[in-house]
Amino acid sequence: MENATLYAPWRMEYIRGLIKPAADEGCFICDAGASANEEQKRQRLVLWTTPTVVVLMNRFPYANGHLLVAPRAHKPDPELLDEAEQLELSQQITEGVKLLRRAVSAQGFNIGLNLGRCAGAGVPGHLHWHIVPRWAGDVNFMGVVGEVRVIPQAISELYNELLRVRAEMTAK
Repeated sequence: MENATLYAPWRMEYIRGLIKPAADEGCFICDAGASANEEQKRQRLVLWTTPTVVVLMNRFPYANGHLLVAPRAHKPDPELLDEAEQLELSQQITEGVKLLRRAVSAQGFNIGLNLGRCAGAGVPGHLHWHIVPRWAGDVNFMGVVGEVRVIPQAISELYNELLRVRAEMTAK
């Protein structure tokens, strides 16, 4: 087999973001939750918000349709969530699963929280759950064998599709 080169130019933005941001740079999840208009929501990949939760697409996905579900309040630990926030997070995670089943025909999901930087949290100061859709026979071996992720659809295209399907779901 010949060596192949796969380019992922979006990774550089992520790699640079691993350097601890300055205190005045803010939090992308807080910014997402504070999106004041449709253009800001689109730029920040916000799919929807509730009074206490924001649901957005992951800009650096593990798989097509990778979502983040977070409290709007900047909280670093689940112990700091009140009961209403815990319930709303659970409900919106369920909504995310329903959306991905309809929009990308996901057959399974990895859903989880990385708590603390040593556990893999890219934003340890703001809790967020990952919803990663999965399919039978998907290409998850690429990450193990080739340290490569295969994302079959442009984020902007999927964003529009998720908004369309979500609008259909909420209209019923």
